Amino acid sequence: MRGKFITLEGIDGAGKSTHHAWLTGFLKSLGKEVVATREPGGTPLGEKLRTLILSEPMHLETEALLMFAARREHLDKLIIPALTEGKWVVSDRFTDATHAYQGGGRGLKHEKIAILEKWVQESFQPDLTLVFDLPTNIACERLARTGNAPDRFERETSEFFDRVRDAYLQRANAEPHRIKIIDAADSMDCIKKKLEEIIITIC
Repeated sequence: MRGKFITLEGIDGAGKSTHHAWLTGFLKSLGKEVVATREPGGTPLGEKLRTLILSEPMHLETEALLMFAARREHLDKLIIPALTEGKWVVSDRFTDATHAYQGGGRGLKHEKIAILEKWVQESFQPDLTLVFDLPTNIACERLARTGNAPDRFERETSEFFDRVRDAYLQRANAEPHRIKIIDAADSMDCIKKKLEEIIITIC
């Protein structure tokens, strides 16, 4: 039986990494064999591309092309093989992030992203996408408290993240069957309960 593909999305500072780790553990407690991964990244080549994308200034279209180059490797080397083996794959970001960041945030035309998406993925989509939604000002405060050196995206303005957030919400409204919005301002216990309720529906 084919495994399930779950992606976690949201603006920087929304807490995806924390929930990614918890969700992976929860699925394992249900007896699922789970592969945890991230984008850009997930493969040796993808991780090298990640370093370039997060640190080097580049043309917007170069950025999008590198994102999809890493994604093509990710699908071929990790995601598709794992799903075929019946494993569940949980990824910190996937193509919705490209629509939100390069599209909503940076203004790359939707038509160009759609062409790359069709070329790289054909009809492949996640079984479930969880968007952790948080007001931009709270997300920025959380990022500042980490004390980590910000990457090229984390250094963007609050207006940029407002546009990214809006793009995520628009996609969730357009695809409510696949994309579920999680209020990332809720307590951890409330978020875990909500995630459990959603996950049970696709098990």
